[in-house]
Amino acid sequence: MGWFKKDPLQIIVFQSYGTDSHLYIRGRALEDESIDLEGKHPIKLLINAYKRFETDEIRNTTLLLKLPNNHIIETQTDDKGFFLVDDSVENLKEMTNDEGWMNVELSYKDFTQTRVIQLKNRFPGEMLIPDNYSFGVASDIDDTILHTGLVSIFKWRVIYNTFLKTAKNRIPLEGAAEFYHLLHRGASGKETNPIFYVSHSPWNMYRYLEFFLKKNNFPKGPILLRSFANFRIRRNSGEKPQKQKEIINILKTYPELKLILIGDSGEHDADIYLEIAESFPERILAIYLRSVKHKKKMLRVTGLYEGYKTVPALLVESSEQAIEHARQNGFIV
Repeated sequence: MGWFKKDPLQIIVFQSYGTDSHLYIRGRALEDESIDLEGKHPIKLLINAYKRFETDEIRNTTLLLKLPNNHIIETQTDDKGFFLVDDSVENLKEMTNDEGWMNVELSYKDFTQTRVIQLKNRFPGEMLIPDNYSFGVASDIDDTILHTGLVSIFKWRVIYNTFLKTAKNRIPLEGAAEFYHLLHRGASGKETNPIFYVSHSPWNMYRYLEFFLKKNNFPKGPILLRSFANFRIRRNSGEKPQKQKEIINILKTYPELKLILIGDSGEHDADIYLEIAESFPERILAIYLRSVKHKKKMLRVTGLYEGYKTVPALLVESSEQAIEHARQNGFIV
């Protein structure tokens, strides 16, 4: 094995969220495969897709997390290279910027390895502590702001879009970025309402989705995905989907925060959001579901929400419809 050159190391820190006294940072330590998010050649795209899922994890190793006040916390990666810092730390809000983001830095504790020194062993990350808000937004990504083709026959469009299109060339649904910025700024136009991007996609897609959101000028927000291993494990009867767990955790983390839920009518968003609204009727301001081109699924969702009165719910064909409804309800300026 010594004949092969080893890749340099990296630490991918996922954008996360916490509170003034709750530090919550997660990410993954991996070999850096130099994935080109802008490459266009089909062979290169397939190689990048392979690298994205065939990862070389840095298992069971010690990492150091440094806060802006130079406080250091040790953490450990698991056998998949993932790490989680879930600690009580006071006065974190003092270290945030005007948008509520706190910058952190991760490094390998054993920084004597040559392939770590090459990258200076400093890997940035961010955690959001929401402030100056009147509500928050929990939004799906697939077929809500990014066309993926989840309702296509045999999901062939999902395969094509994921493996044969770069994040740079993916086109957001028309008007979505404008709508999210309006929600982020709220009724006064000066708020910093948090946007949580909650997707069924695996963490392997994190960099890809982060690049897409930045390139298309969506408001920055925590990106909440799920472990790729969970795809191969059937949920126990009665166990909630990961997306539902994440949204409920947001509601529990911020007891005074009300949410607008945005998704699509193609997969399970309609059912998940309906159940959340029934469990937290005073905390959900509205539900927006983008219509998909699938007659059977649209009929099912229409019937599901027909006559529903607990929370304002709207099936929309375009962002303009959602913007008009949000403006009428005083959510945006």
